[in-house]
Amino acid sequence: MNFVTKLFVFIFLIGSATNAQIHEPVTWETSVEKINDSEFELIISAEIEQGWHLYSQNVPEGGPIPTTININQDDKKFQLVGKTTEEIGHEEYDNVFEMNIKYFEKHTVFKQKVRLLTDEKISITGVLEFMVCNDRNCLPPTEVDLEFEVQGVAADPLTSTAEETMDKSFLQQDNNSIEPNEEALKSEKTEVVEISKKENNKSLWTLFILSFFAGFAALLTPCVFPMIPMTVSFFTKQSKTKAIGIRNAILFGLSIVLLYVLLGTVVTSIFGADSLNALSTNVWFNLIFFLLLIVFAVSFLGAFEITLPSSWGTKVDSQADRGGLIGIFFMALALAIVSFSCTGPIVGTALVAAAAQGGAAPVISMLGFSLAIALPFSVFAAFPGWMNSLPRSGGWLNTVKVFLGFLELALAFKFLSNADLVLQAHLLEREVFIAIWIAIFGALALYLFGKIKLPHDSDLQHLSVGRLSLALVVTVFTIYMVPGLWGAPLKLISGFPPPMHYSESSYGVGYTKLGEAGNSSANKIPEGAHLGPHDIVAFLDYEDGMAYAKEVDKPVMIDFTGHACVNCRKMEERVWSDPRVLQILKNEVVLISLYVDDKRTLPENEQYTSAINGKKVTTIGKKWSEFQIEKYKANAQPYYVLLDHDGNNLNEYSAYNPDIEEYLSWLREGIGNFESRNP
Repeated sequence: MNFVTKLFVFIFLIGSATNAQIHEPVTWETSVEKINDSEFELIISAEIEQGWHLYSQNVPEGGPIPTTININQDDKKFQLVGKTTEEIGHEEYDNVFEMNIKYFEKHTVFKQKVRLLTDEKISITGVLEFMVCNDRNCLPPTEVDLEFEVQGVAADPLTSTAEETMDKSFLQQDNNSIEPNEEALKSEKTEVVEISKKENNKSLWTLFILSFFAGFAALLTPCVFPMIPMTVSFFTKQSKTKAIGIRNAILFGLSIVLLYVLLGTVVTSIFGADSLNALSTNVWFNLIFFLLLIVFAVSFLGAFEITLPSSWGTKVDSQADRGGLIGIFFMALALAIVSFSCTGPIVGTALVAAAAQGGAAPVISMLGFSLAIALPFSVFAAFPGWMNSLPRSGGWLNTVKVFLGFLELALAFKFLSNADLVLQAHLLEREVFIAIWIAIFGALALYLFGKIKLPHDSDLQHLSVGRLSLALVVTVFTIYMVPGLWGAPLKLISGFPPPMHYSESSYGVGYTKLGEAGNSSANKIPEGAHLGPHDIVAFLDYEDGMAYAKEVDKPVMIDFTGHACVNCRKMEERVWSDPRVLQILKNEVVLISLYVDDKRTLPENEQYTSAINGKKVTTIGKKWSEFQIEKYKANAQPYYVLLDHDGNNLNEYSAYNPDIEEYLSWLREGIGNFESRNP
């Protein structure tokens, strides 16, 4: 993810005797543009200094802090129309975050359309939160107060349908607007749009294929598979000619596709294409779908069945007797209702995955899913003799259903992990996640070997070759995950478990690597500390770290950093990993890492009013950001300071500097000054 852009910040001359400074690389302005007497656009313009970049409103989970605009709504005075729009910007792949990230340079504009519900002059207020970076520093999340003065003619409130229609028109107009006399910018935007379309098409094709396989899996469940010969036989026997039978079977298949595509369309229409994508990074969204997938999994394992009301099936079935196209459509609807106990959980899971992608993904997902189910009915109607090659219904169908239940159970914990990562609650760290997956797939292997029997299973007289082969594959996969408890990267499932640094220890449960470069002065992690990058013992609280430094008589290195600071990760990966630097960070200093974007709430008795902007400081990240600004007159990350036990600087600060030799010299200079002051 090369979302970081070029930079030239002359104040930061690494290793020289320059002074730290507060950076404010973005200047915000607000204005109002009239559309008609009742409708206005709230314009939020950003002027961005050369070399800095501002992030989009839509940043994937696990990426940097997005720009967030919250307008304080007053339903009696005005109505927001649609979502806040933004310009095309730049979208690039960033290697650190391993995702595409959209950002803006030099200048950008955000627009929010409003509809007035009063003739009075009103003041519309809000708050904008943003984060900016260059190729050396990232600044902590910053809030800006917004205010707009608007007066017009009162209008009737828009209904949801009308609002959605106007919103789409407005979005299209905004996206097609390009500033005049900027041919180079036009060309660059066109290129970005083309790349974005290609990326989106690629991901949609992937979703289509995965959904097709999900539909194929649903086809092999006890609720659907037995319906194939029954339905095909009905069409072939009840039709006057073979051609009519084939035609009716094809229409039946198309009806199935239509039903599921309509379902995907309804989901997209109700929630909105953009809001689905935004929900994917929401804590409550992930928790709700964790619970939903748990219910689906338990249902597939045989605890209960998820069924629609029987009266629905009766009414639909009565309509299927009408004949013609309408009768065929209702036959397809009857199949969907009758098979819901098997297809419902799979459809739900497919829609959850599609919702995380947003846009037209739910429609594409249901198209792939329904095609897999519909194809056999058309194919076997055309070639009825092929049905003799189908395996007979039996206990293997329930085995497929149980297998899917185990997969749903494993997938559910990915959503729980997403919520935990966003909250930084550390309740489901890497080792715990992997242990849960080992337990789930281990139990699945025992089930396939016939050692576990669930409620709807028939007696297993012997293992088929297929079942044995699948059991061996699952067993190998389970064993493969075990070393992950001790720090193995597990590339086959990369992206599912939490990242390596989000763990009890980078080397697994109950084990701390303290070898040649380890902390020779300690046999265990001090209270209040944790293992940071490369197993460096790091404190997350200033007071705790300073107290420990006095206890062991070592200098302190403060690391002002952030969870979403790409340049901080680059320093850790490229500079801190050098054996000489790593030896110093592990043995000769006490590291205190202060995360300025830590969203955890401060205890009520520790919250206070900022002396800088008069706002209440309520989060841990804001506390450390204020601390950096007040004490060091700087707000950039990464930012490193070497201190003695009284909090005095041992030398000049250091910021982003990928030159290992210079960083090493800076460390040695500070440690040398500490030793000379404390002989």
